[in-house]
Amino acid sequence: MVNKRVQTLLEQLRAQGIRDEHVLEALAQVPREKFVDEAFEHKAWENVALPIGQGQTISQPYMVARMSELLLEDGPLDKVMEIGTGSGYQTAVLSQLVERIFSVERIKVLQDRAKERLLELNLRNVVFRWGDGWEGWNALGPYNGIIVTAAASEVPQALLDQLAIGGRLVIPVGAGETQELLLIVREEDGYSRHVLDLVRFVPLLNGPLA
Repeated sequence: MVNKRVQTLLEQLRAQGIRDEHVLEALAQVPREKFVDEAFEHKAWENVALPIGQGQTISQPYMVARMSELLLEDGPLDKVMEIGTGSGYQTAVLSQLVERIFSVERIKVLQDRAKERLLELNLRNVVFRWGDGWEGWNALGPYNGIIVTAAASEVPQALLDQLAIGGRLVIPVGAGETQELLLIVREEDGYSRHVLDLVRFVPLLNGPLA
């Protein structure tokens, strides 16, 4: 039974154009209050981004839904890399929609908390790496989908290289306060790029941080 706050959020997301019912169901199943600090639990089901410490945020549910929907637009994916685990909320939503997730986070303390949350929710199809998101996770590539939850100043070449033929990369790109959300698809002979929305994300930084 979906409670009233969750139902209200789902109605808002549908009104904003989210159409994939599998994505909406995944959002409904993930208790967002477990991914925010106690002080913000009362706002957990509002359609807003919230701070999670370390200068990072948990994305608003609309953006989680939008990026998930874009990633899955051509059908189910079995192998997805996520750059920027953060709170683990996007990870938890995606874990119900794809077969395997390989999630890279540069801030160790955030990664450790995310691991605990996903284990508590018995979501066990995620493998974590503490490292530099600009480098991706080449050893386990290629990936059918890559999702980046921080804004890169340019599209990292390493991520393009780790995308399988036919694979989809969803990434915010830009150095200013507002960035462009891009969908990049790897073709047999190159890449197609589509600019979709204007968005606001924290920057994708280099190097792991303990």
